[in-house]
Amino acid sequence: MTPTPDTEAAGATTSGDAGCHLCGLPTGRSPVTDTDVDGSFCCRGCLQVQRALGDLDVVDDEQIAARLDGDRDGLGPEPARGHERAYFGVDGMHCATCEAFLETRAANAAGVRTAAASYATDTVCVEYDPEAVDEAELPELLSGYGYEARDREEGRGESSRDRALITFLVGGGLFGMMVMLWYALFLYPTYFGYEPLVDLGGYDGLYLFANIWLMTSFVVFYTGYPILRGAYVSLRARRPNMDLLVSVAALAAYAYSTLAIVVGRTDLYFDVSVAIILVVTAGTWYEGRVKRRAAGLLRDLTEQRVETARLADGESVPVADVEPDDELLVRPGERVPLDGTVRSGRAAVDESLLTGESLPVEKEPGDPVRGGTLVTDASLVVTVGDDAESALDRIVELLWRIQSARPGVQRLADRLATIFVPLVLVLSAIAAAATLALGGGTTAAMLVGLTVLIVSCPCALGLATPLAVASGVRSAAERNVVLASESVFEDAPAVDIVVLDKTGTLTTGTMSVRSVESDGIDRERLLGRAAAVERLSEHPIARAICEADDSEAPGVADGGTASHPLEVEDFTRETRGVSALVDGERVAVGHPELFVERDWTVPAGLDDAAARTRNRGDVPVLVGWDGRAKGAITVGDQPRETWRDSVETLARGRELVVLTGDEGPAAERFRAIPAVDEVYAGVPAEGKAETVRRLRARGTVAVVGDGSNDAPALAAADVGIAMGGGTELATDAADAVIVDDDLASVADVFSLTDGTNRRIKQNLGWAFVYNGVAIPLAITGLLNPLLAAVAMATSSALVVVNSSRRI
Repeated sequence: MTPTPDTEAAGATTSGDAGCHLCGLPTGRSPVTDTDVDGSFCCRGCLQVQRALGDLDVVDDEQIAARLDGDRDGLGPEPARGHERAYFGVDGMHCATCEAFLETRAANAAGVRTAAASYATDTVCVEYDPEAVDEAELPELLSGYGYEARDREEGRGESSRDRALITFLVGGGLFGMMVMLWYALFLYPTYFGYEPLVDLGGYDGLYLFANIWLMTSFVVFYTGYPILRGAYVSLRARRPNMDLLVSVAALAAYAYSTLAIVVGRTDLYFDVSVAIILVVTAGTWYEGRVKRRAAGLLRDLTEQRVETARLADGESVPVADVEPDDELLVRPGERVPLDGTVRSGRAAVDESLLTGESLPVEKEPGDPVRGGTLVTDASLVVTVGDDAESALDRIVELLWRIQSARPGVQRLADRLATIFVPLVLVLSAIAAAATLALGGGTTAAMLVGLTVLIVSCPCALGLATPLAVASGVRSAAERNVVLASESVFEDAPAVDIVVLDKTGTLTTGTMSVRSVESDGIDRERLLGRAAAVERLSEHPIARAICEADDSEAPGVADGGTASHPLEVEDFTRETRGVSALVDGERVAVGHPELFVERDWTVPAGLDDAAARTRNRGDVPVLVGWDGRAKGAITVGDQPRETWRDSVETLARGRELVVLTGDEGPAAERFRAIPAVDEVYAGVPAEGKAETVRRLRARGTVAVVGDGSNDAPALAAADVGIAMGGGTELATDAADAVIVDDDLASVADVFSLTDGTNRRIKQNLGWAFVYNGVAIPLAITGLLNPLLAAVAMATSSALVVVNSSRRI
């Protein structure tokens, strides 16, 4: 795109320049101003945004920076001065309390500054002083109390997951089924008034009870070990959690039944302990399984983008091994691995993922290049910058945030647990004491207290959010959507404004031939000669022209044949195009200015065609030989095939805004679309985040983008949605990632999160209603422990069934 006076001014700096009022970029010697807008601006795009949205009363830069950089639990984007970070896998984490316990334990170790744990990933990130403690010593410091730290690169592997499955199926399921079988054959009939099949008061009964006790003990203390440890840790951390109440209920039923055997009673409730442990363990296992599948999908997506870097001598090395000041060779068609500066070579670099501009930018020695940009038509040698970043580190940070996410509603449930657990314990004690005071006897008082504990066991409450979220994550993964933020389930259903970036989101981000006009020359001949020259170039426009050429073989045009193609020699890259000798005749292909520089004739009709092309926001390419332009080819970034339908779907009940760095006709075409409420054109990357923040003053905002230039806007939005074909930085900043790069899938983000949010509320509502009804019944003695266990299991089953439904 030809720079306008405004954009040229934006690139100049002057002493004392206060910067653009919107985005802070230098305004140059000729700032853009208008009488009806306060302040000066770097370009008309920023002025347009300021005119439409005005100033914000409160601007929180730190919040946006934290979201963009992945700040979590006190861990900033970079370690503190003199400190390093290490990631360790930890086996045995079970809940949020495990996270708090390990973080506290690690932070209290000598040489450790801080730590952040994630039970969803079985990972602990430790920030430590390498002068005070060696990295190899950290796993030993983290291990203990049933937790075992290890090198994260070793991974848990299939064998570890198999062990977890065996623990559940064999340790829990098999022994649990044997307990229930004994109950179904020998105990349940007696509870309903039938004669026992064996003498429960004799040796047969003692043998039966011993078997039930032994198998229940295995289920409670082996399969239920993570729950029991979670309860212990919660007591150590002085933060009561659901594990504590589950453990109290299971152990109370176990202890009462054991004591009942000793005193010769036959009303045993070992089945209650088994049911409690298996229900909670099954829910936890299912949640982890679904999360691992979804996380694996994103890992595969991310790893597809990570490639090796090629040193200047031709040796290929992992990107993680590249150091600052290393020289990298980037060949045509390859992406620049890391930020740096061109040392040698000259090439057109496609920066559309960074700037949103459709046209490549010429780079020469001394020019900066950014990681993720595409070198198109010649090789470059790039000197890596001082802040070279390892691609492996970016993957680790990305997966860390995605997999360790905990929805706000889950945090609410955790906070409620700190109140609910002590309340239930108090109610149980009061109910037992009241029964005893009213003359009910010690056994009756114990049964009432036990019933209160069992019926209030928060299995349904504990499973309500994790299972619904796991189901939502699973359904999203099946539709090629990765939900990557803890807040997306609350924020996405409330979105009022959807902001769509143009390049790569509404458009394909690739160039293609839109039309061909000629001055008395056959279309096939014109395209054939242009393609014959452009096949020697890797420029995106060159590829578009070659793809449009329908010749049977390269160079077959203008009298050429498959057996005798056109001969192309002396290929030359010009300032604004290319040229070559085609069958001995010089053919030029490029920008109209190339023909002006060569002093070649451009017929009025072709000049008008080029002007119309520019007015439509496309790129005019002239083709000529014999000192004269023979035709004009229109090349442009094509809108996605389904973009209109997708826009109309997203606009239902929401305001729709198009935000782009392009100016003029390339952006204006979207103003005519009824579903589009506003178009902000010519907005630089630095201004996009500010635009989004000002839109947030009007409601909840979602941003859909694909490039690094969109990353600040994605982070500034309440909900950021990244197209899968974008850059890693955009993915880092997003709350959801569209893996298949299909714009139609954006609507799925809203439908999936809305359905999941609704299901979470249904589950929590049912859990609280159940406890509100069941606990009073238990206190008044209208339930016994067996009925309490049935009610508890039924409540949990309803939550599981509701969560398992497809969204």
